[in-house]
Amino acid sequence: MEFQQLEMFAAIVEEGTIQRASERVFRTGPALSIALKKLEEEVGSPLFIRSHRSNFQLTPAGSLLYSYTTRILNLRGEALSDLHDLAKCKTGIVRIGANESTSLYLLPKLTHAFQEQHPGLKIEATFDNSETIVTALKDGRLDLALVALSTDEPSLSKHLIMRDEIVLIANPSHRLNQLRQVHISDLADEVLIAEGARSSLQEEVTQAFKQSGATFDPRVTNVTIEAIKRMVAERVGIGFVPSMCIHDEERRGELTIIKVQGVSRQRELQLVHRRHESLSPAAHAFLKVSLRSARAWAKDSILETEHHRTTDNGSSRPSGTTVPVNRPYC
Repeated sequence: MEFQQLEMFAAIVEEGTIQRASERVFRTGPALSIALKKLEEEVGSPLFIRSHRSNFQLTPAGSLLYSYTTRILNLRGEALSDLHDLAKCKTGIVRIGANESTSLYLLPKLTHAFQEQHPGLKIEATFDNSETIVTALKDGRLDLALVALSTDEPSLSKHLIMRDEIVLIANPSHRLNQLRQVHISDLADEVLIAEGARSSLQEEVTQAFKQSGATFDPRVTNVTIEAIKRMVAERVGIGFVPSMCIHDEERRGELTIIKVQGVSRQRELQLVHRRHESLSPAAHAFLKVSLRSARAWAKDSILETEHHRTTDNGSSRPSGTTVPVNRPYC
């Protein structure tokens, strides 16, 4: 039983004659008669009472088949329409994972740009540490991941969205703000506040301390970035965070950025997907919009950097400030 046979059968029922039905489906009369005969052979029962050649009345089997035929053809039409909308990015869903910092300070910007261009598409977001997010991506539970990968993953394709920097934050009144340069050794007696052990940022900080012959031993752990910022503002201690997370607080004078030699380094925030699998149209659209946004941010960053160079007349910037690094928040 084929769709074409069902279309011909429905046309005969609804048009009443072979001639009108043939005109509707753009087939000859004999072609419709043959299709109807094959359909009756497959069903095992006549579909029409042929008491009069110009009056096709349905048998009980014909009535039952016609009720299913209309549903089947309508469902096929809906499926084709939905598939068309999916391919044209009018409908669909993107499953994306992000860690805390990117979910709070980068994903909202990308989501806004995406929704402006594709209002019919939905986003299903998952937030966790980078390790868990990447595992979910590899397992096929996510389409995309917005993370900072610290190691190469041959099974994943990576697309740079922006570069950020690991910085130390302190209360503006903290003694470290008076130092021209800050080294890891200057932090020996400080109360360090840190995220959980599975944080990719904490892994990088721990490795940097190790390479300098020191041990990263925070007194307050398993704290979110937002909690770290609040604790630092309340003079509980100091902590390492991505620089994009504190631009607002720095501008308001609530926190200061301190670069620590050996620790402050750039990180690449990337949009990642499985290398050997095709993205859905919705996921591909999100990637496309994100890369376009990334290029715009990079251009703005270059222009801002040139502006700072011009206004500073070549003078060095004071400790505790940063030049924008490819970022969406300034």
